[in-house]
Amino acid sequence: MRFSPILGFLVIFFRGFHGIDVGFFIGVAFYTVFSFFIWYISPWFLKLTSNIRILFSTGITLLVSIGILFIAFNKVSPEQFIDIFIAYVIVPPLGVAMISSLIEIREKNQQLQQQLIIEEKLAAVEQMGAAISHEIRNPLTTAIGFIELLDQVSLDNNKRTKYLSIIKNELDSAESVIQDYLTFSKPIIESIEELDIQKELTHILKLLHPLANYHSVKVSTDFSTYGTIQGDKSKFHQCFINIIRNSIESMPFGGDLIIKTIATQNKIIISIQDTGIGLSKKQIKHIGEPYYSTKGPKGTGLSMMVAYSILRAMRGTIEVQSEIGKGTISRFHFKLHKTKVKKR
Repeated sequence: MRFSPILGFLVIFFRGFHGIDVGFFIGVAFYTVFSFFIWYISPWFLKLTSNIRILFSTGITLLVSIGILFIAFNKVSPEQFIDIFIAYVIVPPLGVAMISSLIEIREKNQQLQQQLIIEEKLAAVEQMGAAISHEIRNPLTTAIGFIELLDQVSLDNNKRTKYLSIIKNELDSAESVIQDYLTFSKPIIESIEELDIQKELTHILKLLHPLANYHSVKVSTDFSTYGTIQGDKSKFHQCFINIIRNSIESMPFGGDLIIKTIATQNKIIISIQDTGIGLSKKQIKHIGEPYYSTKGPKGTGLSMMVAYSILRAMRGTIEVQSEIGKGTISRFHFKLHKTKVKKR
């Protein structure tokens, strides 16, 4: 409705191709007044309900059609009246009603979509708040308890030193949680360097070797092809420590963990396969989302949230295939630094 003067001008312009006659000047007068009238009432019109807008548009069109029919009534033969009546009184209002309905449906869908996006953001904020509260409350509660013990007058120096050490560790743990959430919300790639995938994965597996032994997990690697990527080494370590640890912990009664690297012409793929409990399609869809965990009430999903956030920051992509009771294969795709590709 806000563009009605422009539309009115276009109608007059195209009417001019049919000849400059009495009908043309009548059209100029009518569409000039009508288009500016519609433009004038547009703020009021937009405040109406959806159904009223449809009825108003259809009613205005019907009145205009009846007016045109009345003007043309004396210029048509009785045999043509039915055709003219259908063409001017039935078709235009019906068409406007259909188009108005479609416009209103589209507007409602857009509003619902925007509302859904807002609700999803609010839900994510609520989940994030719950996760932060859950993760930070435990170390802070412990620290507060030991601070209260420090108030005891009879406390010897050895116990005082021990309690201070525990308090420091718990506060460090809380700070680590906060840092993880900052990494998730906006991972910062502090330095870009060339990373040898085989070297970095080997280092990560050495760090996780005690955990794998504890869970009776046999780790095997296949680095027959390898290459280099560009990224932040510390963030790369943090990412894949979280991912591989998650795979190991999915095999509480032991299993096999196979890590492969596959280099193609323009990318390198890191494949991590486990024989763990597996994931459903619904679980795969939600991996990496705020406060989503497959470990039940004990899990917060923080490690995978951070890992997936780092992967996205390093422009990596993720592909997950899994089957309940059989295990999971995760493939991580990175852009290959071509000049460093080698075969072994």
